[in-house]
Amino acid sequence: MSKPSTKPPSGMRDFLPTEVLRRRHVIELVQRVYEAHGFVPLETPSIENLSTLLGKYGDEGDQLLYRLLHRREALQRPLDRAHAAGRPALEAELADQGLRYDLTVPLARVVAQYGELPRFFKRYQIQPVWRADRPGKGRFREFYQCDVDITGTRSLLADAEVCSAVATVLEQLGFEQFAIRVNHRELLRAVIRAAGIDEALEGTALVAVDKLDKIGEDGVLAELEQRGIASAAGRALLAIIAPTSAGERAGERASDGAQLLATLRAQVDERGQRAVDELQELLSLCAHNPAGQHLEVRPDLARGLGYYTGPIFEITVPDLAGSLGGGGRYDDLVGMFGKKQVPAVGFSLGLERILVVMAEREMFPALSAGPDLMLCWLGVAQPEVVRVATQLRARGLKVEVFPEQAKLGKQLSYADAEGVKAAFAGILGDAELAAGALTVKHLSSGRQQKIPLAELDPARLDALAQDPPTT
Repeated sequence: MSKPSTKPPSGMRDFLPTEVLRRRHVIELVQRVYEAHGFVPLETPSIENLSTLLGKYGDEGDQLLYRLLHRREALQRPLDRAHAAGRPALEAELADQGLRYDLTVPLARVVAQYGELPRFFKRYQIQPVWRADRPGKGRFREFYQCDVDITGTRSLLADAEVCSAVATVLEQLGFEQFAIRVNHRELLRAVIRAAGIDEALEGTALVAVDKLDKIGEDGVLAELEQRGIASAAGRALLAIIAPTSAGERAGERASDGAQLLATLRAQVDERGQRAVDELQELLSLCAHNPAGQHLEVRPDLARGLGYYTGPIFEITVPDLAGSLGGGGRYDDLVGMFGKKQVPAVGFSLGLERILVVMAEREMFPALSAGPDLMLCWLGVAQPEVVRVATQLRARGLKVEVFPEQAKLGKQLSYADAEGVKAAFAGILGDAELAAGALTVKHLSSGRQQKIPLAELDPARLDALAQDPPTT
């Protein structure tokens, strides 16, 4: 019998200490920025009822949901019924729960469930989601999203606020070149009408348009035809939303959002013109926050999720296929769970993609996973080693104790080994114990000094690292 594989499942990952520190670095910065914008934290269960999840992401999204089979008798009963009827068991009979697909639908459920929430609920949520997608570079089946949402208002100030929050995060992480692409779902619908496409095919047309950057105009035209949209209508649609090459769309045309919106306004009906007016207002508001210099009007931006109703957003960076995040306004989603309609807007950053780009571009600061000090000991009783380690930790130091009796050279070598990389070694022998001190060695420079235990703290170690002792 072969041994089981030690690899995690496809699309899932283990995070070793250095990776965990990088993730923590980004997440803590995201939390600080979101809280500075007035957002409060929320967490929801990993498992949701399928009745909550299904029908919110479109047919393709529903196919990517991880479903959890019933257990024991609850699974056996539908299997027995199906067998007795001479048919395979139906999917709906075998599962009624699934792993969450995103953080927006759970938020909508929470808002509908808890009437005591503030009228304008500004929440952030940083948790994993799961999608049965094909893994690729920066694309995983389990990944974290960093969401900010505001519920309870249709004001475009809310849209500007979520754009400001994510732009501030990226700037503080060190991103200089990134674009926040913007469009409006009602403008897309107006363009579809202007192209002569039946409104009944609107959803399927948007699914194809959403792939424009991936498969190009010819690929979109072919897919539109496969979805029952006439070639002439498909060409008319692309003539409005993508009249130039992809490079020009991302550059010259996107740089003048006001002019582009004016051109679009002349091609759409009254509902489309109202959408253009909202985008113009959003651009005006964001001109006064960090998002403004990054906004690009992109009439070809579709966003595949079916619950968007107003402005939609997507973040791109050079040399990365796909996006770092996205979002938009979803004024009807909360109403699906309750009697009351609650407007909302949100933005989601993809943690995994951010980490991939930052690693490739060497954007991370120096992050140490090792202890401040490795406590090495020679010829002293182990209870004394524990006592000294406890005292040092109480003074704010991260201390690891070498766990075995060994020669000093072996202990020092381990302290400086890859995967440990302690900044200092603290040597505890009979002389140090009697003097109530520790001989502290800065491992990278070799400088060392005997320091009283009562004086050992992070500041004293920093001083030893920077300046050699004078005596």
